[in-house]
Amino acid sequence: MQGDTLGPSYIIQMYNPKHNVWAATVIDNIKRGPGKGGIRMTGTVGVEEVSRLARAMTLKCAMADLPFGGAKSGITVDPKTISKEAKREIVTWFGESLRMYAPKYYISAPDINMAEEEMRWFVEGHGDPKAITGKPKDLGGLPHELGSTGFGVAHSARMALDSKGISVTGATIAIEGYGNVGVFAHKFLEEMGANIVAVSDSRGAIYDASGLKHSELLATKQSKGSVTEHGTGEKIEGKKIFELDVDVLIPAALPDVINKSNVENIKAKIIVEGANISIVSECVEELHRRGVLVIPDFVANAGGVISSYAEHVGYDEKKMFELVKEKIEKSVKAMLERSKKTGEIPRSAAEAIALERLG
Repeated sequence: MQGDTLGPSYIIQMYNPKHNVWAATVIDNIKRGPGKGGIRMTGTVGVEEVSRLARAMTLKCAMADLPFGGAKSGITVDPKTISKEAKREIVTWFGESLRMYAPKYYISAPDINMAEEEMRWFVEGHGDPKAITGKPKDLGGLPHELGSTGFGVAHSARMALDSKGISVTGATIAIEGYGNVGVFAHKFLEEMGANIVAVSDSRGAIYDASGLKHSELLATKQSKGSVTEHGTGEKIEGKKIFELDVDVLIPAALPDVINKSNVENIKAKIIVEGANISIVSECVEELHRRGVLVIPDFVANAGGVISSYAEHVGYDEKKMFELVKEKIEKSVKAMLERSKKTGEIPRSAAEAIALERLG
């Protein structure tokens, strides 16, 4: 991993001998304020991935014009392989380990396999609720189930459609990943009148040209464990969701899912990155050359960190949603206007705006 003039400011690696677990926090840049970024727990996450995600957070917070820098954390263990009690011990230990850095240099949050309950455990270990957002309501948090990230992704998609002269009403949408981001992107886009025709999760995908209703698909996911068990629609391979001829494709799960192996098969007119670093960097240029509008992760999914800021300063739910909508609209508009003016791809235009704000 190499640094540059932006960072990283701190790389913190931790080891828990009881559970034989490594963890890492990368605080990329703190020029605008403490580094902001969530904790993910997977069996494969390492310093390199955490570093890339921390840089995305630096750009995301600057682009959203928030008084935060960028950071990220990873705990390298597959939660499916450990007990709930072991997970609690690990997260509590992790919170305790960051006492000297948070909240002065780092404010954490939920990410993959980490939600409100885990944020409570973090506070139990750390001691200061201000060191983390995405907490339960009784600790001063805004409920995670409000879906602020998905809300921001939905508004990013709406603005991208508008820029292409496509009405959101009836626009066809495919969503890869049906976790917190995908579920709420579905909900809010459906409320706008869009037609969600395909959704995938780790077991595969479901496709229905007539549309998949949010309430019905969520009920299937909750009761049967996978969207592929839905009663209507055609079950297809998960990777086929990237090849569908839709107006908008929303990758909303893991990194690098659009890469050299599938980029040539992309037929969507617009890609809105609900997940962080979901497109391999060299593929972004190729998509742009083919006329695909890509709304980059650090613009599209900034709703979560904007909501974190709202929680940090004590806003209520109504004010939080207003702030997310306002900042997402402002960011997408600024990026597209600069891209049109300079000829830069949208991601480069957004990066330039963010870098200007970082001085």
